Amino acid sequence: MITAGDFRNGVTFEMEGNVYQIIEFQHVKPGKGAAFVRTKIRNVIAGSVVEKTFNPNDKFPTAFVERKDMEYSYNDDGLYYFMDPESYELVPVNASELGDNFKFVKENMVCKILSYKGKIFGVEPPTFVELEITKTDPGFKGDTATNAMKPATLETGAEIRVPLFINEGDMIRIDTRTGEYMERA
Repeated sequence: MITAGDFRNGVTFEMEGNVYQIIEFQHVKPGKGAAFVRTKIRNVIAGSVVEKTFNPNDKFPTAFVERKDMEYSYNDDGLYYFMDPESYELVPVNASELGDNFKFVKENMVCKILSYKGKIFGVEPPTFVELEITKTDPGFKGDTATNAMKPATLETGAEIRVPLFINEGDMIRIDTRTGEYMERA
């Protein structure tokens, strides 16, 4: 059990049959009246974010979210298969559980599979990935006076913006949280 007074960022707890993770919290002690905890919480299964206030003495059961490293193998008809490195078992994950940043994942990359009581609700790709540029326009000499960017297509099919000096065939590093170009690899 965890009390609302012990809330910290990242803590997961059960409330009304759902699992919530604390994104932000603020312990408020007004001059008049009782103290309270103002929070911004995310339903980890549905993904919705809500603002809610709690009495510091409210108690909730702690929810343990399992994070397991699994290797992405392939996809077939909207199902994405991940291999458990210990048992070599293939686990299917529905396309709806994948985030927008999954477009930077290619086969054989290790991702974190998030589950609660055996139900998979999310996939976290690696924070940084190295991918090859498959299609981009050539940059012209002299176009570098400003921080100019151009569109480029990656080997996974995702499109991002890269600096003008990047060419087809270059390997680049990408931050999957923001989807931005970091550096040449």
